[in-house]
Amino acid sequence: MMQKTDKNSLEYKEKVLTQWLLQYEGVIVAFSGGVDSALLLFLSRRVLGKEKAVGVIAKSESLKTKDYELATDFAEKYDISLTTVFTKELQNPDYYKNSPLRCYFCKTETYREIKEVQKKLPGYIIVNGANLDDKSDYRPGEKAASENNVFSPFVIAGITKHDIRQLAAKYGLPVWNKPASPCLSSRIPYGQKVSPEKLKQIETAEEILNNHGFFEVRARHYGSKCKIEVPEKDIPYLKAVFNDISREIKEKAGFSEVIIDTEGLVSGKLNRELKKQLML
Repeated sequence: MMQKTDKNSLEYKEKVLTQWLLQYEGVIVAFSGGVDSALLLFLSRRVLGKEKAVGVIAKSESLKTKDYELATDFAEKYDISLTTVFTKELQNPDYYKNSPLRCYFCKTETYREIKEVQKKLPGYIIVNGANLDDKSDYRPGEKAASENNVFSPFVIAGITKHDIRQLAAKYGLPVWNKPASPCLSSRIPYGQKVSPEKLKQIETAEEILNNHGFFEVRARHYGSKCKIEVPEKDIPYLKAVFNDISREIKEKAGFSEVIIDTEGLVSGKLNRELKKQLML
């Protein structure tokens, strides 16, 4: 008797992804350094070979310096072709005024630069690391992807965030458990302008938290106030060392007030009020 295929199994989903990739002359992966795009770039390189799987990372003030360094280290470790493009989204008034469509304008700028790379690689398609779970959150960047003919292979293969971490662990990728690290601009509430100075304050505050042993963090920017988010389980320790952290953030990042968000870290927290408004 023929064994029934389990279409929900990780093995099946990976096969679907592999077969999909093999249809194309080559792929250009929009690489951020996070686990999603890192796994896609690694698997594309594994399936298609070095010359047929190219990573492109967009460098700007909204990307943490540490994340850029980790991304370039990853590409070097796995012998991956990586190109850096320099985006200027902060020069776009539609971006820095920080409307709910900020991510759309950012991704549009990023994909515009990646398409310049694509011109030199005829037949190659552009892909991103969006996964099935991303469909449940507010992501205006998806519109930019659609407008620029960018594909999402993980969505096509039915691969979730949990699947991605499992696959990354299976291949021993160092990013398999890397916390999500959205762009620094996502720490600024909608309607409050984005600036290089604010982004630097946020990056400095989060680096201070990292140095104290907190690796999954958000430093939300509320004018002169910095609101810290860490996972709920880490809040007791944060409170124990808060005086030192607060003093450092005030001195080095320039905030006059530092507070703890006692709810704990919630990814996409600033989208909550937006969702409420959209439901009205």
